[in-house]
Amino acid sequence: MPSIDTALPLLGLWALIGYLIGSVPFGVVVSRAMGLGDVRAIGSGNIGATNVLRTGNKGAAVLTLLLDGGKGVAVVLLARKFAGEDAVQLAALAAFIGHCYPVWLGFKGGKGVATFIGIMLALNFMLGVYCCATWLIIAAIFRLSSLAALLTAGVSPMWALVTLNGHAILLCLIFSILIYIRHWGNVQRLRTGTEPKIGAKTDTPQV
Repeated sequence: MPSIDTALPLLGLWALIGYLIGSVPFGVVVSRAMGLGDVRAIGSGNIGATNVLRTGNKGAAVLTLLLDGGKGVAVVLLARKFAGEDAVQLAALAAFIGHCYPVWLGFKGGKGVATFIGIMLALNFMLGVYCCATWLIIAAIFRLSSLAALLTAGVSPMWALVTLNGHAILLCLIFSILIYIRHWGNVQRLRTGTEPKIGAKTDTPQV
């Protein structure tokens, strides 16, 4: 955990900035802009790239993935340019919370995986690469986005240690807890073998 060097009012400001950037619901925006309807009305009802993919439009899913990840990158880079590492980590956490609980959608947002990956890449490129590689390997083997997300989040503190980013271990632990909370329904379906695989279309909400 970095030392607290930034004045509390400025930390509060960076938390607000992080939340507002993170709360932009790109999955909803992209789906509507591309004529795919309201992504919250299909599949899992989630606004993330995995559910956007269930519309059958891979381009929309990729764009959502990049924009959601970009939110995390933007917040970290902005805070790092204008403030200290304490503000960087607080703003990053706030961006993640903003994505998961956006005020614009009644605090019903995404599960934060793309934003989490973006944050990891911006905090330290190799830390992000390790997290990306973990997700890709698990997803390629099991074709389960939720399992890949859960395992990636779970090992992220270890990757922080391996890449000599000990100051980010606590942040990674917090992200892991939040990602498991956001994926609790997925955990139950993984246990029963009813979790839909990547690219599968579902007719009823999986919430």
